[in-house]
Amino acid sequence: MGRKTRPRRRRREAERRARKIAKRMAKRRIPVIDLLAVATLLQRHLTDALCEEAFRAVRTTERIRLWSLALLARFWVQVVLRTPASLTQAFEEGLRGNGIFGQYLSGTPQAFFERSRTLKWTFFSELYRRFVTSITPEAKPRFASEFAGLRRHFQEVYLVDGSRLDAVAHRLRLLWDVRSPVLPGCVIAFYDLFRGYPRILRFEPDAARGEMPRVLEALPEVPEGTLLLGDRAYASVQLFEAMKGKLWGLFRRTAQLGLKKMKRLSFRPWRGGTLEDWLVEAGCGATAPIQPLRHIRFQRGAMIREWVTNVLEPRKLSAQTAMSLYPRRWNVERLFLTLKVTLGVGEFYAANPNAPAMQVFAAAMVYTSMRIAQTDAAQQAQVQPEEISPEKLFPRVAHACDKQVGIELGYRLTCLENPGRRLNPPNPKGRPEFTTTLDEVRVEKRQGARRKRRFCNGRSRWKSFAHVPGGKKLIR
Repeated sequence: MGRKTRPRRRRREAERRARKIAKRMAKRRIPVIDLLAVATLLQRHLTDALCEEAFRAVRTTERIRLWSLALLARFWVQVVLRTPASLTQAFEEGLRGNGIFGQYLSGTPQAFFERSRTLKWTFFSELYRRFVTSITPEAKPRFASEFAGLRRHFQEVYLVDGSRLDAVAHRLRLLWDVRSPVLPGCVIAFYDLFRGYPRILRFEPDAARGEMPRVLEALPEVPEGTLLLGDRAYASVQLFEAMKGKLWGLFRRTAQLGLKKMKRLSFRPWRGGTLEDWLVEAGCGATAPIQPLRHIRFQRGAMIREWVTNVLEPRKLSAQTAMSLYPRRWNVERLFLTLKVTLGVGEFYAANPNAPAMQVFAAAMVYTSMRIAQTDAAQQAQVQPEEISPEKLFPRVAHACDKQVGIELGYRLTCLENPGRRLNPPNPKGRPEFTTTLDEVRVEKRQGARRKRRFCNGRSRWKSFAHVPGGKKLIR
């Protein structure tokens, strides 16, 4: 009798200690952040029905095999969350039911690698689009609250930029004779400034393809009335012509964009310098019609900053607001940094051309869920979402998911050992091991100047996988 009551006594004592800790934190009014919110969002929105809809939208001649589409998508999400040493290790854990979604995998590793090689990456692209559509109603536009007034004049504010993926570490036999670093592709992201995650993410298997054609192809997906914010690469008459009457843009001016001054709208001292606002005409009319634009120019000593926009009414976007808004463009650069460094997209597990795209979109789904959970946690803690660091939050989220997996696996094994008995499932909500405090994940202010990245000559000698002999045949 004593042996049976001893585990119950230990469990009651542990629950009593957890309640004491929770009461102590509530008494001190310490904001508590739920670390399982990311996994909950993924389980709620990454459903079998969503995967089936995405597959039907892009299906040509493929058929559903032993590795179902939902299982494949959840497996890649598990890889991003748990960062195993190899895909084989992740597969072996799934065979034991030790996965984020609590599902047992079936089949063999060879079947999985064959499925990853033959399934088109467009399935994951469509899956991410539908996943964002499903989860966006839960996302509250609380980022960049100081620019919330722009929502009266613009439908959304998107930050647009592109980035090439890192080189493939595990090479195919096809690449053994290629000495240059081989890049598996590149991406274009349209980052929602107010919600904090990419609303549109497009993958391109040819890393050598230019950004402008890819952006022009993605413009129909951008909601009408959206303000796009980009760097010098997007300040072109061609892009302004494509956006005419539908979208708005604010871009850093490039020296190649010729401007003809028509009328000065304002001239005033600002932040120790002078701020000018001109109505101008851009382009010569040969390749694209002449575009009426506004030219915003700020000069302080030898420093000169210039922007162009097709928002011709200063009441919608003043020169001061445009200059204060442009530094927010670095948020999309932080997106790429978080995907590559924090979520592991900088190192690819598989060497086939389609698997890197699958890993990118799986990491983007995890990132989107994390940012929504970050917004909810910031609202509960009554702070701005930018005060929570994704680099500090994500490792704690991954560790909590690992703990939850162990608890769920233990519960299933206990049910198997006690057939016919009804056991209450574990409830991890509010327990100290699945929560953290705001101080532990708060952003630390930068100490000293920003460190510049050293340029490596090898970065200029890369080669796209699509340009390797025989590479196009393997890209599906």
